[in-house]
Amino acid sequence: MKKMKKMMAIILAVVMVVGLAGCTQASRVSANLSQEADSFNIVRKLVAFNQRTGDVVFIAVGNFSLQKESDGDLAIIGEDDDGTFYKHFVYLSSEMGYTCEQIKTTSVSKYKFTINYNPNYLFPVDFDYID
Repeated sequence: MKKMKKMMAIILAVVMVVGLAGCTQASRVSANLSQEADSFNIVRKLVAFNQRTGDVVFIAVGNFSLQKESDGDLAIIGEDDDGTFYKHFVYLSSEMGYTCEQIKTTSVSKYKFTINYNPNYLFPVDFDYID
């Protein structure tokens, strides 16, 4: 009976060590990827969408960092090729969601950033001129 308890304790210890090692490695990789993205070294694709209708509001592709602001907005931070930095904000409401994926690509400029808006979400302005 004592041998059985020792054997169970050893098996449990091995399972816990293996399980913790996997979590530690995933945490380390996640932290390293986040650091690389915050240094603008990872090409990402951000898709913002209306959760109610399913429509895509805009898509942003480039080397940028994402941060949640204290007011709940999403900040997109990047660097232009002249060394200046930019920061765009996305208002996240109960109907606005987003996904961000890492894109593996080659020969992409570290400074390139594009946003493609869904034209249905742009507000046209009509001017009435008095003659």
